[in-house]
Amino acid sequence: MTIEAVVFDFGGVFTGSPFTGLHDWHVARGIDPQTGLRAVFGPYDEDTDHPWHRLERGEIALEAAAEQIKVVGAEMGLDVDLREMFGAMGGAGGTREDVVAIGLDLRARGYRTALITNNIAEFSDGWRAMIPVEDLFEVIVDSSAVGMRKPDPRIYRMALDQLGVAPERSVFLDDAPGNIAAARALGMHAILVEDDHTAAFAELDRLLSAG
Repeated sequence: MTIEAVVFDFGGVFTGSPFTGLHDWHVARGIDPQTGLRAVFGPYDEDTDHPWHRLERGEIALEAAAEQIKVVGAEMGLDVDLREMFGAMGGAGGTREDVVAIGLDLRARGYRTALITNNIAEFSDGWRAMIPVEDLFEVIVDSSAVGMRKPDPRIYRMALDQLGVAPERSVFLDDAPGNIAAARALGMHAILVEDDHTAAFAELDRLLSAG
């Protein structure tokens, strides 16, 4: 089956993973990373009413989410200051220029391209300034703008519908295993991007070459 489209996540693909940065942040403070991450992000492989999920769907503002996450953390015995944690999350080592180059090359070669990002409205200008979004993508689906977030299957279908590409003719790259599983359940090819992101893009090359 010929691949026609490559669909990207933003954080963890075009930057280092915010999950890795936050894991290290918790370890440095003697906090169990799994507990801390669950307090901040909730069950990230699901789409729930956790404050972070509502924030990413654009249902509440950052200040309200920070207050609610602080309460969630307190119930778990943690003092969670969301703004203090943003330094460990945002940027995650800066832009991966090699991934930008790959994305630009794919589009130049005629592949359809899209971005599906779980993001928050207050960060929109910041992440868009990190990469040449208009040059990289034909379609941009930001969870905070569309009211849906990965792994909700509707957000993948939205991107594919706008591209006009069938799931089995697309490849999706993301750093969250739950988002990968959801894409595969729809029939998309999907590749998990880990801290050594070069392995994922080598897999992408093999997949595109096989078509």
